[in-house]
Amino acid sequence: MNKSMPSGRTEDNRPVANAFGDTPASMKAAVLQATSMDAPAAAEIMQESFEQWMSETGDYLFDKFQAALFSAEGQLIACTHSAWQSEEDRNRVAATACATGQRQEGMTCAAEPLRCRSGDELLSVLVWSATDGWGGPDTNQQRVLQPAAFHLRSILEARFEHVRMKEALYKQHAAETEATRREAMLEIGKRLHDQNDVSSVIRELLAYIESYTPFADFSLYLSQDFVNGDARIKPLLIRNDPEDLYSRAFLEGVPLQDQLKSGCVRLAIPMSGKQAVYGVLGVSFSSRHWDESEFKAFTLIASTAGSAFENAKLYEQSNVLITELQMINELTKRLNQSLRLSEIFEFTMNELLHIFKADHCCVLQLNREKDVFQYVASNLPYLMKEAVPLDYGYAGIVHRTKEPVITSDYWSTRLVASKFMDETGSRSIIAAPIMDGASIVGVIIVTHKSPNFFSYDNYKLLQVLTTHIGLAISNASLHAEVRRMVITDNLTGLHARHYLNERIQSKQRKDPCGSLVVVDIDHFKQVNDTYGHLVGDQILIGVSDVIRSCIRESDIAARWGGEELAVYLPQIRSEQAFRIAERIRTRVEQGTHPSVTVSCGISEWTFEDDKISVESLFYKADMALYEAKNRGRNRIIVAS
Repeated sequence: MNKSMPSGRTEDNRPVANAFGDTPASMKAAVLQATSMDAPAAAEIMQESFEQWMSETGDYLFDKFQAALFSAEGQLIACTHSAWQSEEDRNRVAATACATGQRQEGMTCAAEPLRCRSGDELLSVLVWSATDGWGGPDTNQQRVLQPAAFHLRSILEARFEHVRMKEALYKQHAAETEATRREAMLEIGKRLHDQNDVSSVIRELLAYIESYTPFADFSLYLSQDFVNGDARIKPLLIRNDPEDLYSRAFLEGVPLQDQLKSGCVRLAIPMSGKQAVYGVLGVSFSSRHWDESEFKAFTLIASTAGSAFENAKLYEQSNVLITELQMINELTKRLNQSLRLSEIFEFTMNELLHIFKADHCCVLQLNREKDVFQYVASNLPYLMKEAVPLDYGYAGIVHRTKEPVITSDYWSTRLVASKFMDETGSRSIIAAPIMDGASIVGVIIVTHKSPNFFSYDNYKLLQVLTTHIGLAISNASLHAEVRRMVITDNLTGLHARHYLNERIQSKQRKDPCGSLVVVDIDHFKQVNDTYGHLVGDQILIGVSDVIRSCIRESDIAARWGGEELAVYLPQIRSEQAFRIAERIRTRVEQGTHPSVTVSCGISEWTFEDDKISVESLFYKADMALYEAKNRGRNRIIVAS
């Protein structure tokens, strides 16, 4: 007998489906799912069942009968004999039974529809025929086929039940996996949202992904503010490159997936909050580890992390804002405590070094007379005597744009040439203008030797601080100008008399000695009467200029009153004071037009004197001047 294909037929000519008896509902569900939802799998199960039935039944049945099994769609599933008496009749009868759902009998065979328990679902059609010629089914044939049919039913039931159990187990496993995943997601979500700082959120996220996907490679692409040395955290570089998956995910704000030629699957999932996209989670899988369900899982992880990141960032920013406001208030208070520019510059430099944890800081003031920036404060003392052109380096950029500047790595960008950056080995820099209204009056530069050291928040903070520093400098400058006007004679530019008194008193408290020279222009009333007061004023200004040219910066020249001028010479004895006074007398006589002369009286004091006071010093100098005039003027007398 040819057993290349399986066989069966009921002895009493009843449909095989009836021979099965009542099929359990679970069996029906399994069969229905297998046949209607997965036809190839159902056909395979039916064929395997038919072959098992054929091998277990024995040759005695298939020597007398041949059988074929068709699907409900009329497709031949299995057959007991490779050569059928009439394949055309068999196929026709099977097709009619599939179409009508009713038992059909042809010239050489009969077709029995196989139905589910309720009878409303056609599962398959069994066609069978006698090998010794077809004369229609008789009772003896049915008695032979009925046990075989029950056997076939049990095989089918067992196989479909096995499929159902596998499916149930799979669903249970999938449900358990999904429940575990949800529980893990809830746990990581809680842990992420429990963090109050960005670093902790990032640390929790990296730890979770590492445990969740030990077989995958992953990176977190963030802005430079959060690159903290962890190799898994990389700077997010925005490029206009369609091949850059991470830039696209960040800019488009949607998860992206691609597959490399090597078979590796890459995911780029934006870490988004309600306000913005804060980074991109990049994950790479090998093909054998990739599962499409991971895409949804990682999207959920990144979304949760983005929300937690945003909350932590907002919390940090609120704390930073409070701290910054307190710091600004304290800084403003301390700045306003001093009205001396040198103190403000020095305090500003030291505070900025502390606030930004910088390596170097310098304050440059605009010198409008020379059109340069002058270093007025720096933690590098050798810079204090230097100046830079208005268009040079970072100070030049700030001067031109009147805007702050931030550079993450000077060595790699070389935006401008900077001697300061080169000499100090600095790589990170922030610089901001010091403004007085709409005019720039200086520049503050803060640097560090590490690249990417200053954040955008540092950049904004410096901008705010320079506003308050500018106000303090403006106030100090106004105060200095008012004080200069108070202590300066408007006509001659020399100091006022009260200032000279104050300075002499101050010097007498700490110096060992000093001299006072009182200068009087001879016959000044006659000059005014002859040439007019305008020429008289010019003579007075000229004599004042001569005095300034003959003394040191530390000496104090003042207009004593009318045509009388005075010069105090700290730590100078009368002998040297005489030489200075003689130089003044000679230059006045030679350098004035119309020519005038001056008379001088000199007095001195030393710490050995019994009575040291400004009044006594002026009195002795005035008496010496009176004597010089009585002796014919244009001479110098030293008080005895």
